[in-house]
Amino acid sequence: MEVISLLDVVVSKMMAVDYEVLKYISYVYFVNSAFVLLLLQFLSAPYGRYARSGWGCMLNAKLAWFIQELPSFAVPVILIFATDTWKSISVCSKVTLTCFLVHYFQRTFIFSFLIRGGKPTPFATFSMAFLFCVVNGYLQGGYLLFHAPRDDNKCLTSPQFIIGLVMFFTGMVINIHSDHVLRNLRKPGENGYKIPRGGMFNYVSGANFFGEILEWWGFFVLCPSLPSLAFAVFTTCNIGPRALQHHRWYIQKFEDYPKNRKAVIPFML
Repeated sequence: MEVISLLDVVVSKMMAVDYEVLKYISYVYFVNSAFVLLLLQFLSAPYGRYARSGWGCMLNAKLAWFIQELPSFAVPVILIFATDTWKSISVCSKVTLTCFLVHYFQRTFIFSFLIRGGKPTPFATFSMAFLFCVVNGYLQGGYLLFHAPRDDNKCLTSPQFIIGLVMFFTGMVINIHSDHVLRNLRKPGENGYKIPRGGMFNYVSGANFFGEILEWWGFFVLCPSLPSLAFAVFTTCNIGPRALQHHRWYIQKFEDYPKNRKAVIPFML
């Protein structure tokens, strides 16, 4: 019984999410965003088609993706069940957190098992992604459960909330559909790369990246906060350059690559 009581105390201390800590993490996100944006102008992240040696041991793509994405789903769920704050937060916060969990449920328990013959993931890349998902699950879940306004139930009918919801789920549909297109580019037994077509790929080379960027800006519009803004900015700075790298790679590899297709933002960039 003493062990159980001690465990309860430790858990309660861990769950007492301090907003000052969340602000500090958010500021670190902004600094990292600038660093990553600059770094990716000169280097390509070493996974997928850009995988290369020198980044530690290699892990199975499906297993690595499942484990690295899991904390973003698991940490908020632990916060929910280890505390009673879910009962007291507003309906808007519940909807916003549910959107976050739906995304990461899909990315963890569905997307990872749909990967077909993905190239091995370097341990260094996996480790950074895993750490990010642990921290981000704590950041987004902690804010929405402990610090989001408690009296914003009327926001459900506000234009801002509706726009954010439309942005989020539109981005999610684009992301899922684009992943489906990429998985089915090659028929069984085929090798090599092909030009993706259909859906948002008719407009941008990084359709899956565009969908995810749209999702997290929609998440910010749903429930504006420093943590959600930091996440949206970091996502844009992290995968936006990857879309640009993909675009340049496609142009160099395929002579017949569509000339009017942009990299990541339709009709613009």
